[in-house]
Amino acid sequence: MNRPYIPDAEFAERARRLQEIMKREGVDILLAYGNEAEPQYARYLCDYWPSFESTGVLLAQTGDPILLIGPESYTFAKDRSRIPTIRRLAAFRESSDPEYPGEKLETFAEVIAELGVTPKTVAIAGYTLIPYTTRMELQDSLRVYGDVQIVRGDEMEMELRMIKSENEIACMRHAGRITAMAMDDVIEKIQPGMTELQVRGIACESIYRNGGENESYPIWVLSGKGGNQAISRARQKVIGKDDAVFLQIGARYEGYASTIGRTVFFGSGHEALMGAVRAGYEAQAVIQSQLYDGNNAKNVADVYYETYQKNGYIDWLLYGPCHGNGLMEGEAPWIERNSDYILKENMTFCACIFMGNNKLEIGTRVEDTMRVGKTCAEIMTNYPKEIFRK
Repeated sequence: MNRPYIPDAEFAERARRLQEIMKREGVDILLAYGNEAEPQYARYLCDYWPSFESTGVLLAQTGDPILLIGPESYTFAKDRSRIPTIRRLAAFRESSDPEYPGEKLETFAEVIAELGVTPKTVAIAGYTLIPYTTRMELQDSLRVYGDVQIVRGDEMEMELRMIKSENEIACMRHAGRITAMAMDDVIEKIQPGMTELQVRGIACESIYRNGGENESYPIWVLSGKGGNQAISRARQKVIGKDDAVFLQIGARYEGYASTIGRTVFFGSGHEALMGAVRAGYEAQAVIQSQLYDGNNAKNVADVYYETYQKNGYIDWLLYGPCHGNGLMEGEAPWIERNSDYILKENMTFCACIFMGNNKLEIGTRVEDTMRVGKTCAEIMTNYPKEIFRK
């Protein structure tokens, strides 16, 4: 089938490049942790996305990585993992905490010994995600090596993930096309009388029909009052004949997330919200012009807020203009007023413009995924910027 994907060689190269960073930072072992909701740190190295259980990739400065999984997932992981060496640990079992009596499972101590190193510094990528009990099992297993320091490893992996390869960009463009098709289907079929959840169903059906592996996040559809929720979920609420409907749709493909935010208007009386949508389109054009190689991220935020000062909707803003995008719809780095780093070609962002009015209880989001280019951003979702009226 002619579709973009990440080849095995690229996964192996990721591990090799991460090992070079480990040497530079003086880290002897790195554990990349992932769970069902946030698999990114582990999936970047192995392509395995756990279900029910969690997972980890264990890596020393030299040698091949080891995939760590829960007791029930061996056949699943063997089918999907790009890492051939797989070990089952109780530390990665599901949260209901079964004991698996009589089952032979390995321990952190055993797999660390398998790496053949005497660690003094161990990093965890997914430092804020790993459960306390899993961390304590890891920490206890290190006592035999004396005073071992456990440090945050998120930034070490993100150093690689922030600039995407050509294969990653191809997957992200494809995810954007799937998301755009889902938005087309929703805008064509949405009608008053449907529930928000039924509209979400239209989007999900389209995503799977067109080759997406999942939603980028739980798709939300907010009609009438409630549009001022910056993060939400679809409700059983019935769409009214004079409602504006805030649509946030995203497809995941080969692990890579995409997203589009638009609003559909039924009936009349939406002048303030239509103005916000137009302001969002204006701001997004400014963002696109500023996402170029060599620019300072702070400049993007500065012109973004200047644009909102001029168009009169600055009081509707909640946060800055962009966040990173890749294996998660929202990942590092963010672009905010206090940002101070240089943009590089093939960094990827969501131009994520949320506008909400808490007094009126209305809001919208104008959102698309973008790639930093040589002179301006490429919009990978490439969805029309218009007032959608039905």
